[in-house]
Amino acid sequence: MNAPSDVLALITSTTPWSPAAHVALSLGASFGAGVSGCYIDSSLRMLHGGEEDASVLALLVDRPQCNPDDRDAFLVLAREHGVAHARWLVARASIAAMLRRLCAWHDLVVIERNLLDEGALFDVLGEALLLCRAPSLILPPERAGPARFAHVALAWNGSIESVRAMHAALPLLRMASQVTLIDGDTPRDDEEQEYTPRFDPLEYLTAHGIRPTSRRLHVTPHDAGHALLHEASELRADLLAMGAYGHSRVRERVLGGATRQVLQHSPIPVLMQH
Repeated sequence: MNAPSDVLALITSTTPWSPAAHVALSLGASFGAGVSGCYIDSSLRMLHGGEEDASVLALLVDRPQCNPDDRDAFLVLAREHGVAHARWLVARASIAAMLRRLCAWHDLVVIERNLLDEGALFDVLGEALLLCRAPSLILPPERAGPARFAHVALAWNGSIESVRAMHAALPLLRMASQVTLIDGDTPRDDEEQEYTPRFDPLEYLTAHGIRPTSRRLHVTPHDAGHALLHEASELRADLLAMGAYGHSRVRERVLGGATRQVLQHSPIPVLMQH
């Protein structure tokens, strides 16, 4: 993947600016990318994908309007970070519906985990991750400051989602001083792997100028999320990159728990790609 040309930040506060704004602008400056700041009003955060059009709840929501002062302040903040091209947006639909539209022309989205209460986090944000089709950088609570990912941990289990996550992470991997591949057990129920060309993660990364170290992880799918977080902590990684699962009921039952565990409990930023 080439460096992002357009980065999207879902912003929850302007006074002070929420962490997503600073991280996205930091990445935008590093990549020479444009940055869109999209304000998400609290009244819209509980809505699911289609609810903004049909539900009674949606009909009761007052659609947020653009505040010119917030727009001007964001453009100033962007210039202070060294971002030449910035734009200010205001969401007027659910997170999933809005991301589905905006990620058609953005290469990376930065999201704060505490955008939502923990009880609604997986349902709403999980839906958004599956629909947006863009790499999503999930920030843990209390994350502050610019994006500095010196040590990136890559979760690998042979699935197509983990391949996509590795590909999406390439721009960040090139900036890192250390990359560790956490090599998990390849799923045995993926019949496609028998008939498609074999993907070698170490060969792929080396071809892109990245020389990772590798750590083997033997763990059951039920314990995968906890084990990944433990390994990332042991490595003192600054970022964990992994596939986001949940495409089917079977995949959600077998592997979705790892996505849920990491999404809800990771103490470090996580780059997820479905």
